[in-house]
Amino acid sequence: MESALASASDDDLQKTPLHALHLELGARMVPFAGYAMPVQYPAGLMAEHRHTRTAAGLFDISHMGQLRLSGPDAAAAFETLMPQDVIGLAPGKQRYGLLLDDEGGILDDLMFFNEGGDSIFVIVNGACKASDIAHIQARIGQRCQVQPLPDHALLALQGPQAAAVMARLSPGSEKYVFMTGGPLQIGGIAAFATRSGYTGEDGFEISVAARDAEALARLLLAQPEVQPIGLGARNSLRLEAGLCLYGNDIDTTTTPVEAALTWSIQKVRRSGGAREGGFPGAAKVLAQLTAADGAAGHLDHDTLKRKRVGLVALERVPVRDGTPLQSFEGHAIGQVTSGLLGPTVDRPVAMGYVALAYAEPGTRIQAIVRGKPVPMEVSTMPFVPARYFRG
Repeated sequence: MESALASASDDDLQKTPLHALHLELGARMVPFAGYAMPVQYPAGLMAEHRHTRTAAGLFDISHMGQLRLSGPDAAAAFETLMPQDVIGLAPGKQRYGLLLDDEGGILDDLMFFNEGGDSIFVIVNGACKASDIAHIQARIGQRCQVQPLPDHALLALQGPQAAAVMARLSPGSEKYVFMTGGPLQIGGIAAFATRSGYTGEDGFEISVAARDAEALARLLLAQPEVQPIGLGARNSLRLEAGLCLYGNDIDTTTTPVEAALTWSIQKVRRSGGAREGGFPGAAKVLAQLTAADGAAGHLDHDTLKRKRVGLVALERVPVRDGTPLQSFEGHAIGQVTSGLLGPTVDRPVAMGYVALAYAEPGTRIQAIVRGKPVPMEVSTMPFVPARYFRG
């Protein structure tokens, strides 16, 4: 999820319902997905990152798009746009999804939740929300109602102490496990929450009416475990968790299989499944899935040429996005899409795409940083073990 930084003048930028609060808290604001967003607060990125890993961090993610699909045909219609199982998702549960174009490229990644009563709640990336809503409306608007929810804010409370904070303010929230949720009251404020997030930590994403967003944020920040966290730490947290940033690690030039997101494609939508295919780019994606699952583990390098992998630098040199990757023989084999010095792991970590022959964990390659080779090793992800609460 998420989307890349974009440049714009202050006058062009939209403001979230928490804009004034960010300024009050001393945030440094930057343009992001067309909004003025806090990149960090006075404590700084490293402190914010570590606080989220050890206590609870509050993120404003109100720039993201929220919408509701409703009607008896909503699930079946939405399933025609993605390779995920929408029809089989039980009420009260959430799933990660990928909107694909007709070539199997990723238009956006998103979360969708079965609210029951023929209603699906969807969260999309901020920079993509206008195009996503237009795409969904054009493709399935005749089969279900597509209702954008611009009058809603979105907050994320993340970290090992997030559940204790929620239980204190919203008794009953502790019953939720990872990727489940529902409507609740938080200190008397009506909201909708799922136990999910994009940090690798336990936590909640909370949708609330824009008019109540500041009151809710102040209530959460008044709890001793909670501190405000900006986009800088959100980026380092999600990278350590091995999670994709839309616009960097995935886009329309990448397929779900190349992006190593095959875990998100349920068996029912794959070749031989009860509802195989039927989504944009299905022929290409299913062929790549077959290639990736090749007999006796032999990958088909013609159908599937590259793959997203984790990378660890073997020297203490941060390797940023856009850095070219080479074999030790000097052959170009790929490119880094995200990279930084991981605050929790205390070493340079990255992800990027490499030719299939170099995608096995343990493979040694090199990044070319300012003209100099930096040895790297292909690594499994996440770099920091996930701590989602599964009950």
